[in-house]
Amino acid sequence: MTTMSDPLLTLEKIRREFPSGEGTLAVLKDVDLTFHAGEMVAIVGASGSGKSTLMNILGCLDRPTSGSYRISGRETGELEPDDLAELRREHFGFIFQRYHLLPELTALGNVEIPAIYSGVDRKERRSAARVLLNRLGLADRTGHRPSQLSGGQQQRVSIARALINGAQVILADEPTGALDRSSGEEVLRILEELNADGKTIIIVTHDMSVAKRAARIIEIDDGVITSDRANPDFTPRVATKPVTVKETRNPGRFGGLFGRLGEALRMALLSMNAHRLRTFLTMLGIIIGIASVVCVVALGAGSTEQVLSQISSLGTNTIEVFPGETFGDVRSGKVRTLVVDDADALAEQPYVDGVTPTVSTGVKIRFGAYESSAQINGVGSQYFKVRGTKIAQGRLFDETSVVNQEQVAVIDENTRKALFDKFDGSPVGQILFAGNVPVRIIGVAEPQQAGFGVSSNPSIFMPYTAVQTRFLGDFSLRSITVRISDNVSTTLAEETLTRFLTRRHGAKDFFILNTDEIRKTITQTTQTMTLLISAIAVISLVVGGIGVMNIMLVTVSERINEIGVRMAVGARRGDILQQFLIEAVLVCLLGGLLGIGLALGFGYVFAQFVTTFRLVYSNVSIASAFLCSTLIGVAFGFLPARNASRLDPVVALNRD
Repeated sequence: MTTMSDPLLTLEKIRREFPSGEGTLAVLKDVDLTFHAGEMVAIVGASGSGKSTLMNILGCLDRPTSGSYRISGRETGELEPDDLAELRREHFGFIFQRYHLLPELTALGNVEIPAIYSGVDRKERRSAARVLLNRLGLADRTGHRPSQLSGGQQQRVSIARALINGAQVILADEPTGALDRSSGEEVLRILEELNADGKTIIIVTHDMSVAKRAARIIEIDDGVITSDRANPDFTPRVATKPVTVKETRNPGRFGGLFGRLGEALRMALLSMNAHRLRTFLTMLGIIIGIASVVCVVALGAGSTEQVLSQISSLGTNTIEVFPGETFGDVRSGKVRTLVVDDADALAEQPYVDGVTPTVSTGVKIRFGAYESSAQINGVGSQYFKVRGTKIAQGRLFDETSVVNQEQVAVIDENTRKALFDKFDGSPVGQILFAGNVPVRIIGVAEPQQAGFGVSSNPSIFMPYTAVQTRFLGDFSLRSITVRISDNVSTTLAEETLTRFLTRRHGAKDFFILNTDEIRKTITQTTQTMTLLISAIAVISLVVGGIGVMNIMLVTVSERINEIGVRMAVGARRGDILQQFLIEAVLVCLLGGLLGIGLALGFGYVFAQFVTTFRLVYSNVSIASAFLCSTLIGVAFGFLPARNASRLDPVVALNRD
């Protein structure tokens, strides 16, 4: 236990110098002082005499340039910043002239802050804060913010804050300087009662009438102690109602850590709510960046889906087998080994989705007074599936028509225009003549984009059996078209198909045209464009992150005073780093969620106006965007948070 012969605070040869131009300015000059537990001391001096600097050193807000300062025999010069924060948190209570209350917190919230950094349970510290405010006459003001309190009430809140952790030393810097006479007298009375409770009270003032309320008066002038005397007029006050509360906190290491984390989150949310416009502007870049990334990926996926669908409709996931060695082979017309049995055998292969034999010939077609040159295509019933052809009118012929060699046909749009453009009624059911062969029209195909196997000339599609018997008189095939299953590589399918037919024919008397090359080329082009646009979106996301960092840096500069207050009441560097980092991450997370919501909303609106194309959202891209926003918060929020945590408490407190 500390006694009068065992000093609580000891200063020996304390000097404090500050840079001044090319030299230094000594504000404290070899100060020697001791303070004992239970004293009430006033340090008096004019403005610029060094009294506030002395108080800052006493409260571990500042370090001396040289000399020794010990607290209960513990040398402060050897302590790390967090150790000094512990001393401020556990042993000192500060009462400032300008109150230094946090504007976004209520009176109760301001009083709780030191206990938060001590890891006191929320219910316990809130109860203690209420007791203190009640004993200081503020029971009906606990929910009021500083702007709703008078100067005297704000100072009493700061007194309660100084006492919440059971501090034994109260440092009061001009505690009545900003108050009227009545409020100032009330504050001094409270300080006297605290001293009567056993607290060590050190008052810094320029007012001698205030100093005379203390038992000991220390005068300082130009950094030198000029007088240190007992006050013969001091009359000790007898405590009638203790102001302090019983200390009951006992936070565990684990509970204290997670408790502080939860409180840092809560304080970050309060700060963001108090500055909603600034918070929204901070996250605006992230919102736009995330929305851009998600929309671009959805646009790319939708484009790829539509392109592949269109390509598939052109039959570009097909393999065509022709007789001979290659196009232009003069002997190919003599090769008769490509037959219907080959097509039937290929249809049974697991990698095949559809097969159609094909034969063709050119004829003149007539309907009424109109005639035209046309291509008669003899195909199998699966041709329309293989080529992705859709019917506009009527129906397609089936396998029965093929087996029965029916003289039926599906005409294309070019044929309809050539023969039936001025015909009133549907071509379906009409008879046209292909050469001298009558052919009944059973269907009209939808217009199809020009692609492999699609000509701009009139085309008529008939069962290949009918074309072979009625037009060609030859049962060999011009080609076999094979549609490859979507989940099979066309390159692998080509190799397998080549080996299969070579074994059947005993020689390679055919060649293959793999029309999937165009599919690959267009797909690669689409992916390249998506990658390019995604890169632009990612750049916008990075720019948004830099915007977060810039605004967080500005935020730190705007909140330097708040940081100083938190450090003065015991916040560690890690606590400040944690709070500002949490704010940055929350801003980016909320920005990410709003960005995703904006992207989905854009997709909904887009779908209402554009029916031919759809955005395809990817869960992976949404999750990646959300993760990216979190990483941006950590990466771009760390530097401002680190800068905030490394501020000097006394410099931060004195920054306007």
